[in-house]
Amino acid sequence: MKNLRSIFISLTLIFAYSVSAQMSSNEYIELYKELAIKEMKRTGIPASITLAQALLESGNGNSDLAKTANNHFGIKCHSSWTGKKVYKDDDAKNECFRKYPTVYESYIDHSDFIVKGQRYAFLFEYESTDYKKWAHGLKKAGYATSSTYATRLIEIIERYELFKYDSETNKPIPESDSKESKPKKHRMSKEDYAVQLGRTIETENGVMYIVTKTNDTYSKLTDEFQMLRFELYKYNDVTKASQLKAGERVYLQPKRNKADKTHTTHTVKMGETLYDISQMYAIKLKKLIKRNHLQENLELNEGQVLKLR
Repeated sequence: MKNLRSIFISLTLIFAYSVSAQMSSNEYIELYKELAIKEMKRTGIPASITLAQALLESGNGNSDLAKTANNHFGIKCHSSWTGKKVYKDDDAKNECFRKYPTVYESYIDHSDFIVKGQRYAFLFEYESTDYKKWAHGLKKAGYATSSTYATRLIEIIERYELFKYDSETNKPIPESDSKESKPKKHRMSKEDYAVQLGRTIETENGVMYIVTKTNDTYSKLTDEFQMLRFELYKYNDVTKASQLKAGERVYLQPKRNKADKTHTTHTVKMGETLYDISQMYAIKLKKLIKRNHLQENLELNEGQVLKLR
């Protein structure tokens, strides 16, 4: 009897864990509401609409497409797409969908997809607080084939009160009264960054980074580069408690799984840590540790050779 009870308890805990691994609607909203508001300020698309579409299209971020391709809006490849692709059955068998390196890029591309699409141009004549018109407008423009798409978006917005993120304080500040004015692009060139922000952008292993100055903080850099706080932490393998010092590298994009072809190994110098080396070559810390069969907090020995690829 005791053994049966132990097995039952174990199975219950396993089931509870598997359920908790699924993100809830409220958890998703809390995680991405700031990004939806930032995109509203950038483009004028209501934050409530962006969140509702993401919740619906990605199943609260739990769909296969969201997990394997970071595609939270179900955007298909189309002829203009030059990025990575994944294939899955949808309206037809084995359809092509866009794949993104991060969820952030998915949100940016969703906004740009609507802003640049001629069939969605009429939507920007609506107030960014009129989520009902936007929902029906998206259906009219053919964003989705479902006949209930608009009503489902509205139900989600009202159920979770997403309209509160469309407040006046979150509305975009227009650059001009001209209808031809376009939102700023999310990804600027190195030259644009240098001119507009007074920063020098470098690259390592194809990943953009800056070298910190005195008084730089993650909070300051987040605002400066219009990013989310958790992105900088994640990209640089640090925690919220981490402090910056002048002269450090801070990556603005995800690091790679391995170093570039010119760097196959690294010989450890005195005082170097695994983190130092991961930042030096723009390699994800966990990947560097796994490749060399090491422990995260292991002290390295001078002269030790680490594999980078």
